[in-house]
Amino acid sequence: MTTLKRMAALADERAAIEQLLIRDAAAAAPIAGVTLRPLQINRDPRGTLTELLRSDWPVVFGAEMPFAQAYASVTQPGVARDDGRWHVHRLQTDRFVCLAGRIVVPIADGRPDSPTRGRLLLVELGAGDDAPAPLMVTVLPGALHGLIATSATPAMLLNFPTRLYDASDEGRIAFDEAAIEVAPGLSFSYDLLRAYYGV
Repeated sequence: MTTLKRMAALADERAAIEQLLIRDAAAAAPIAGVTLRPLQINRDPRGTLTELLRSDWPVVFGAEMPFAQAYASVTQPGVARDDGRWHVHRLQTDRFVCLAGRIVVPIADGRPDSPTRGRLLLVELGAGDDAPAPLMVTVLPGALHGLIATSATPAMLLNFPTRLYDASDEGRIAFDEAAIEVAPGLSFSYDLLRAYYGV
């Protein structure tokens, strides 16, 4: 491929990624059932305070969205969890918040009966120097998902799943098998995000 053709292809890849990125809760999630919940960062001279999960937030908590546990994971820059594969749950809903660094959570609708089957979105969760990312994203059962640290420093994810960990509830699907595209003819891969963010 000539240099000019490669440069044009890179520009097309960047434009496709940019169209799929969601950075705040004001954007509507294009996948049925995926919720973007804004988080209020309260600042004063002492620092910040951010409420992460409350029982009076019905979109992310309630009888259908119970609290089961919380865990934090730290991911090194440029590292993707399950590189080359999608993660999927049969029963569990995840509630992701980024406490430090920046994480992109790709979510693809793999549910056979969903009106948004095959759609992809990329949720960017970027924490500030003094506060977590101002956004929580929920990932419903059957939705293909993953995460990649796109910051220059390690990124910390906090999850409030609706079920206790159960290995039999989770699965992996190879990117090739799922055939999710960023744009027509351009298959999703973490390398596209690494190139976009320069990690």
